[in-house]
Amino acid sequence: MKHVMNSILFLTLFCCASAAFASPGDTSVVLTSPVLNADGSTNFDTLIVLPTTKTYRKIFLVYTVNSHACPSGSTYCHQWDYIGNVTLKSPHGDTVELARIITPFATSGWTRFPAPPAWSEDYIFDVTDFAPLLRDSITINSALGVGSPGFGIFTKLIFIEGTPDRNTVAIHRLYTHGGTYGNASNPIDNNFPVLNQTAPAGTASAAFRFLVTGHGSDANQCCEFASHYYNLFLNGTSIKQRDIWRNDCGLNELYPQGGSWTFNRANWCPGSTVTPYYDSLPGVIAGSNYTVNIGFEPYTVTSPSGNYFASASVVYYGGINKTRDASIDDIIAPSSSQQHFRENPSNNLPIVHLHNSGSTAIDSVAFKYGVADSAMQSFMWVGNLAPLADTIISLPASSSMAYMSATSQSGSFHFIVAITGVNGTPDADQTNDTMRSQFIVAPNWPDTITIKMLTSNLAADGVSLNANPADASWCITNMNGDTLFSRTNTNYSTLYIDTIAMPHNGFYKFSVSTPANCAGLHWWLFDQALTGYSPGYLQVRKPTGAIIPMHGYTYTFSTTSAGLKNFGEHDDFGCAYSQYFYVSSLNTTGVQSINKQSSVAIYPNPASREINIDFDNTDTRNSSLSVINVLGQTVYTTNVTADHITINSSSFAPGVYTILFKAGIGSTNIGKVVVGH
Repeated sequence: MKHVMNSILFLTLFCCASAAFASPGDTSVVLTSPVLNADGSTNFDTLIVLPTTKTYRKIFLVYTVNSHACPSGSTYCHQWDYIGNVTLKSPHGDTVELARIITPFATSGWTRFPAPPAWSEDYIFDVTDFAPLLRDSITINSALGVGSPGFGIFTKLIFIEGTPDRNTVAIHRLYTHGGTYGNASNPIDNNFPVLNQTAPAGTASAAFRFLVTGHGSDANQCCEFASHYYNLFLNGTSIKQRDIWRNDCGLNELYPQGGSWTFNRANWCPGSTVTPYYDSLPGVIAGSNYTVNIGFEPYTVTSPSGNYFASASVVYYGGINKTRDASIDDIIAPSSSQQHFRENPSNNLPIVHLHNSGSTAIDSVAFKYGVADSAMQSFMWVGNLAPLADTIISLPASSSMAYMSATSQSGSFHFIVAITGVNGTPDADQTNDTMRSQFIVAPNWPDTITIKMLTSNLAADGVSLNANPADASWCITNMNGDTLFSRTNTNYSTLYIDTIAMPHNGFYKFSVSTPANCAGLHWWLFDQALTGYSPGYLQVRKPTGAIIPMHGYTYTFSTTSAGLKNFGEHDDFGCAYSQYFYVSSLNTTGVQSINKQSSVAIYPNPASREINIDFDNTDTRNSSLSVINVLGQTVYTTNVTADHITINSSSFAPGVYTILFKAGIGSTNIGKVVVGH
């Protein structure tokens, strides 16, 4: 997959689909599998017949995963990461893997995974390179891995007629397997031998396409959780070395999930597409004779059990078809697309993905954009975009979007962006110049909010517990990226209560970051696997005390009948979380800084050998602290000289103790703690 299309465009295309392949821009949808319930493994062949005389600007494959009721007695129903893929089988003997996904840990009842059959996820792949094979009579195999009850799959091909960036002269399969990694007597390189190839007539350039993921676990957690590299050899010389690794699983668009979804893996993340590696083969043109092969990083291990699942092809391209052409390949914001869940609902700065689909460098692009049925705005982007290159462009603020957030507009709306000129002249191909997205507006928040954050006891090093600084921080920025308010360098297991008064109306961005292990403020896996782990939570409140939901979530906790905190999965956002919001009324206090309310945290409770007390925004000068037993006797006293105090309670008799804080005249009961040994 090289370019991903906004899913709302697909909805538009489906509505306009026709069986006739007529003029440029016309779209047809071909179903390549029915809805399949995967009670075990699913492996389904569909014979389809495609036109032989048409050309397509883009061909997309949509692989949809959904849920259905679990079979009686099933284990881990729709709660495991399985490989799903689509393979093309042509009558000419070409069998190539078009696409691969890994299913999510779709724990039923979580926010993104309501009980079956209420959820589905679309995975979208650009398969235009396979155009020579996607014609005549072919068989499409849609598959989902063994042992995956509760999942269903549905696949389709979408053909958009027109002129592609480059014609694919041919695509030749090289390898269709992987192998066990680390076996000294049978190295994995044996499965990727040197191959002699000849570029067909019409080849202007060529690329090596490698789809590879690591699975299984040996003594070194290879291959799923270990990073190793491979080399691509052309004529015996390494031309590219790549790590087989994904380092962004904790920023998955599909969250929260069950399982270990935030852990980085060998080129895959649960609930995500697998992106193939593309590398140019320099000097390979029509008639070139050359050799190509893959060499994995040298590695041996006793009792090897990990493996790499791989497929590879070489793609031969003709010349670039258009001289001057730009295309809008995606609208990142505003969008309600599943593929851009984290970036939305957005502010009033639209973000688009621009592609140079011509042979001439682009130095300027003229845009028109806005909300449907509203006045359009114009913008001239100036830069330097090489042929076949891509860039992300932030358009100037949309006045319509600002008005909609300011007036708390509800419902779903449409955003339109169009290219009106390239390098000062009309675009050569206007069939790829316009895109629409569906979106909801950013919420309107009051001018004063209170942020309550209890940090977990996971330290910023991602390893230690009960060590400072903690792995949690938040900040509020304006649309220039300037930090206006923040809570950083936090202490572990500490409650922070901060009241914020916004300096003016407009858009803001509230961000929470937990980069160590990307565990959010509470991760269920640490509850079970990390002895001594104490989770946290976060709330944003209105002046009335009402909790403000964020992106459909309320990060909070409930209290059980026994008085214990019941932390939900809503605090499991991975590495970071962001929420745009709009303030429409100026604050009346004139305060333009953070007002910090005093708070005290006492932990652990119950305690055993020690009691920790943290003071936040509390004047501890000339103050003292006492511990009182149930008989009213003082069993411990100390002067308070810091914001953190540790009391050795190993000699305290089991029971309930009251903590008194004295500053000036009188004492304040700041809490009770149970001591047991």
